[in-house]
Amino acid sequence: MIVEQIWTGNSFRNFNYVIACPDTGEALAIDPLDYSKCLDIAEKRGWRITQILNTHEHGDHTGGNHHMIEATGAKLLAHENAKKHIGGMDVGLKAGDVVKVGKSVDLLVLDTPGHTMAHVCLLSQTDIPALFSGDTLFNAGAGNCHGGGHPVQLYETFVNQLAKLSEDTLIYPGHDYLVNNLEFTLARETDNLKAKVLLSEIRDQDPNKALVSSLGVEKEINTFFRLRSPSLITQMKKDFPDLEDNPDPETVFLKLRELRNSW
Repeated sequence: MIVEQIWTGNSFRNFNYVIACPDTGEALAIDPLDYSKCLDIAEKRGWRITQILNTHEHGDHTGGNHHMIEATGAKLLAHENAKKHIGGMDVGLKAGDVVKVGKSVDLLVLDTPGHTMAHVCLLSQTDIPALFSGDTLFNAGAGNCHGGGHPVQLYETFVNQLAKLSEDTLIYPGHDYLVNNLEFTLARETDNLKAKVLLSEIRDQDPNKALVSSLGVEKEINTFFRLRSPSLITQMKKDFPDLEDNPDPETVFLKLRELRNSW
């Protein structure tokens, strides 16, 4: 499997992806908002984009569909419940489906509600797995729930699916929010040395050569995985004086999401 992470350079700080089979040159474009960059990379690498996948229905992920389909004739895939929001869908996906790219690339579909209720992530079936997480999981952060989602479902996705993945799973998110998210982590968990060191290393990184983290790294720097951290809970009690001394993880997650909404 060959992965091209494409920095769009727009105000939304989107990442697009082109995933190619090295044996056949067939390729899948994920959320190709900047269709021109996706097409240019495919042309330079000698790949044929035969499929497009939208992780969810928001316009900054679907906005390039029409032009990409016009240019390539590719089939359009998305969550089976997104049909009324995404025009021209050819394939509706559900949990457990496998998206095949060429002969050698298999991508397992995860049904990951929360950011929206019709959101999928893709997990590569490779020796070192890779998760294409859309707007569910960001580097050091979690998606918001403003555009048709719900924070309880997002919590359940984190706890019941994402947290159980192999810690060497590489994380390919839909946006570059790493600096802001690390700053949020350090505002909530001031003694998180891993987050502090990483922030100093990547603050001025070139998003065209962005850090690719792993789930193991995320569990060290991402507050939405660190729901039992004593220092996090101590800080949370300053923000929410009525919070119990030993709050359950779901309560911590929901309070964190509430804080991040206005931070």
